[in-house]
Amino acid sequence: MTQIHPALLKTLAGKYIWWKTPEEAVASPERVIAQVMNIGDYADVQALAAQAGNEMLRTVLTQAEAGQFNERSWAYWHYRLGMAEVDQVPALPVRRFT
Repeated sequence: MTQIHPALLKTLAGKYIWWKTPEEAVASPERVIAQVMNIGDYADVQALAAQAGNEMLRTVLTQAEAGQFNERSWAYWHYRLGMAEVDQVPALPVRRFT
């Protein structure tokens, strides 16, 4: 995976993972990336995408947990990353209880 500059990751963590300190949040970089992909503003998404690269964004999307993406962001990223054709977006991840 491509490395994201630690300063950018920490800044994004502070802005989008508000329930943890940035230091705690960057321990799970995939969670920070998913949060920015889901609710990030245009500038933050562009900065993240430029550093992370499509491969990392695809990995985060394919490993997403239930609740990490809303329907709109889920569809957008599948289309943007070439992971779905029109009207062929996979279902959002769901939490399963056994």
